Amino acid sequence: MTQHPQETVIGRITSVFGVKGWLKVFSYTDPKDGILNYRDWTLVHDGKRIPARLEEGRRQGQGIVVRLKGIDDRDVALTYSGAEIRVPTEELPALPEGEYYWHQLEGLEVFTVDGECFGFVHHLVETGANDVLVVRASESSIDQRERLIPYLPDQVVREVDLAANRLVVDWDPEF
Repeated sequence: MTQHPQETVIGRITSVFGVKGWLKVFSYTDPKDGILNYRDWTLVHDGKRIPARLEEGRRQGQGIVVRLKGIDDRDVALTYSGAEIRVPTEELPALPEGEYYWHQLEGLEVFTVDGECFGFVHHLVETGANDVLVVRASESSIDQRERLIPYLPDQVVREVDLAANRLVVDWDPEF
């Protein structure tokens, strides 16, 4: 998932809804309907960047449905299926100290409390119980293994230093 430095992915268009151009959206925001707080989207589909404006949206069952400006036909809406929904990071609300957006953690170098390098955070996965850091090896890592490390602040994740591009974990290198 390649991102521009000043934007982040907040969801994905999954399919059409009805015959009037509405779209089903899978939201990455928490809460799920938080995606409706952003009006100006950039859709990325098949390598193309498409500006879009959210006209209206609502919860529909377990999901979200939206209507974008200028899309009022099911066939036209269908062409947007699979598009990523991106917004400028400057539009995201500030988080309390010690909390981070996923895009802030992606790319950080990961070190053990003893200073051994595991690699870098490639992405995160939501499991239900807790989020998981997917850490991929780098040239400076102790080995070439990919590691799945639970994102548990104060238990496993001991330090996040965005300025130093560094994350420190209490994690056994053999695990």
